[in-house]
Amino acid sequence: MNSRDSYKPGPAAGAEIRKEGDKWTLVLVRELRHSPEKVWQALTDPASLREWAPFDADHSLASVGPVKLSTVGMPTPQVSDTHVTRADAPNVLEYRWGDNDLRWQLEALGNGTRLTLWHNIDRNFISMGAAGWHICLDVLDHFVANDPLGRIVAGDAMKFDWPRLNTEYAKQFGL
Repeated sequence: MNSRDSYKPGPAAGAEIRKEGDKWTLVLVRELRHSPEKVWQALTDPASLREWAPFDADHSLASVGPVKLSTVGMPTPQVSDTHVTRADAPNVLEYRWGDNDLRWQLEALGNGTRLTLWHNIDRNFISMGAAGWHICLDVLDHFVANDPLGRIVAGDAMKFDWPRLNTEYAKQFGL
């Protein structure tokens, strides 16, 4: 049995929501067992993104400039012409994905990394986004540990407790 068959996400944790005016931000914090440099590689390298992220990139996100992000698992292809606005390796990465701003911050923590993701997201999708990122970040952690699970997004996530996570986050957020 491979790791993917036995993978089960833990309880909803490490997420909060912030509201400024009519703008909602999902904030996720994860402590990973790997160096910021290794995590940075996974966040920016197109081949690495294909292992865990909900989108593919047409080239590296490690430098400021245009990039195309293609959302995975959609009935029709959704490609966002976007722009990396900040790429301070291996600390801060900022870009847009569709109508949403994403900001990744990596801080050295002992031998590992504290990863914080800020994702501006529509209030109606915030618990869904938290559930999706929860699974993606688990898969990222496995990938960086050389124990790849393979990407788990969209319909695939339904088989891996996404509905439970969505409900748990909605309760935590009071939505």
